[in-house]
Amino acid sequence: MTAITSTFRTILVAREGSVARVTLNRPEKRNALSLELMEELIAALEALRADADVRAVVIEGAGPVFSAGHDLGEMVGRELPFYERLFDVCTVMMETIHRLPQPVIAKVHGVATAAGCQLVAACDLAVAAADARFATPGVKIGLFCSTPMVPLTRAIGRKRALEMLLTGEMISASTAFEWGLVNRVVPAEALDEAVAELVEKIARSSPLTVAIGKEAFYAQVELDEHRAYDLTKSVMATNALAGDAQEGICAFLEKREPTWKGS
Repeated sequence: MTAITSTFRTILVAREGSVARVTLNRPEKRNALSLELMEELIAALEALRADADVRAVVIEGAGPVFSAGHDLGEMVGRELPFYERLFDVCTVMMETIHRLPQPVIAKVHGVATAAGCQLVAACDLAVAAADARFATPGVKIGLFCSTPMVPLTRAIGRKRALEMLLTGEMISASTAFEWGLVNRVVPAEALDEAVAELVEKIARSSPLTVAIGKEAFYAQVELDEHRAYDLTKSVMATNALAGDAQEGICAFLEKREPTWKGS
């Protein structure tokens, strides 16, 4: 594994073949999402956006947990402008994940709580260790998890999200899987292998096609059916003109493997 950069203080970014691994690196703070960490994560994701050799991005946590959420230590006794900036940056971070052309996969171990759970919900895909747990416990400390509920509700639905938000209680990895918060649950020792398998399946396809599909998915998912079809039929028509689409169709008809050019 070769590091891409050493300029970050709170995250690590490394390349492993076609995968970029971004590690939340504040284990002594349970990988709390400080303002600095979120700004660095945004910068790292923006840099990876332009790297055509990166087919997927994996976000993981150093130490015993994925992330315990916002850094409460920096949230005491501040003025409104600080809180506004904090949640503005958090929102940009989550939206940057969706704007990235590469799929972003959360690799979850330990716990993912509050904004850490939000990060899992915001990622395109998520794989969790069997002993991982998830919660949005802000209600218990007087700070409702209002921003975490945005991707959480979209991932698991209203009633389940409200149960997590109103009780603040932990849910198990198996429940997170049943509710749709994560895609797969595997034994902790198989976590790396499961993520690698998912990446390998994604990397088989044209990177251009994956990027087109991801962008269209988020553009249509909140539209009503008619407007969603209006959008996606245009996307498919334009996609059909791409060299990779024509190559893929011809390869299928000719019963051979396609050669992707990313155009």
